[in-house]
Amino acid sequence: MTDKDRDLAADDSDKAEIENAEDTSNENSDSDEITAKIEELQQKADDNWNKFVRSQAEMENLRKRAKKDVEQAHKYAVEKFVAELIPVKESLDLGLAAAQEEGVDIEKIKEGTDLTIKMMDKLFSKFSIEEVNPLGEKFNPECHQAMTMQPSDEQPANTVLHVIQKGYTLNGRIVKPALVVVSKGSETKPSDDGEQTPSIDEKA
Repeated sequence: MTDKDRDLAADDSDKAEIENAEDTSNENSDSDEITAKIEELQQKADDNWNKFVRSQAEMENLRKRAKKDVEQAHKYAVEKFVAELIPVKESLDLGLAAAQEEGVDIEKIKEGTDLTIKMMDKLFSKFSIEEVNPLGEKFNPECHQAMTMQPSDEQPANTVLHVIQKGYTLNGRIVKPALVVVSKGSETKPSDDGEQTPSIDEKA
């Protein structure tokens, strides 16, 4: 091999080493980029997981608070009504105590009772409680309870003849049906309206 050949071989070897070094450098650079990308993605994953955990904790706290609020609402739903009902009870107590005194004035007892009833009526009105007094109306099993039936020449069959106890509604919903006596109609004139005879409360 001549000196020229040896020089050419040396140059080729140097070039190969340079290329290998460049390849290694490129590989190291790619590896660093991949590592950095993995670390970035891992950080994002950790951040998202932490956000998820916090979100779940907040939702659980909201659920617990909502449950507590509902429980409190159920527990104290009638608190305002009770607060306004107490004076009525106290008025009744005073009236009862006055009625037991010696030489009681009946007129004053009546006046006190009237005032108490007015207090109760005002309370009922405030809380949308209404009386149901169906005297003379058609019997309605949804809001009337028939206690008995009687013949009547004045009222047609299946009409409320007497009201034994008034009924009550709360916001239009029946909470206590009116206890009533229902007309059978005239004994001399059979009913021909085809309406069903009311069922009677046998326990009354």
